[in-house]
Amino acid sequence: MTSNFTPTPPDLASFNNAAFVRGRPKVVEGLWHLLQAMLLSSWLPGSFHRRMLLRVFGASIGTGVVIKPGVRVKFPWKLKVGNHSWIGEHVWIDNLAPVTIGANCCLSQGAYLCTGSHDWSRRHFDLIVKPIRLEDGAWVAAKACVGPGVTVGQGAILAMGSVAVTDLAPWQIYQGNKAVHLKSRVIQ
Repeated sequence: MTSNFTPTPPDLASFNNAAFVRGRPKVVEGLWHLLQAMLLSSWLPGSFHRRMLLRVFGASIGTGVVIKPGVRVKFPWKLKVGNHSWIGEHVWIDNLAPVTIGANCCLSQGAYLCTGSHDWSRRHFDLIVKPIRLEDGAWVAAKACVGPGVTVGQGAILAMGSVAVTDLAPWQIYQGNKAVHLKSRVIQ
């Protein structure tokens, strides 16, 4: 049986995100992007200048946080990082919505936290934003991705190259695309 349904493609020209709240005036956002390229994402070693720059632009950054070169943050005023967490080389925190990273968390090289997506069922491809939360002791391994609205539970691990689109339970290890439960995490 054939269907008479003719799909209508998205109309990206009519996309409108006027309701989206960026959180700062465009001039502040522009200044942020300039200084981010020069200092946060630069090859310069050390974390001190990265922590200070993020704080100046409104991020809450705990003590002892390590931030490596190449890191990108969309909106620092929507970022909170707990004490002694590590943010590795080329991590991208694409935080259209708030991102909260607990204490003693690790975001390994190339990890991607994405708080935004689009409603593919809507002709105008409406913007959808949802916060991300990493609870204390969580580890998002190299090249892993965390999607909008996901909570990575306390002590949970998202393995290398994996994709989390649903919440990860505390003290569990997840792997794959879509990430599935692998086993419990035991620290000795």
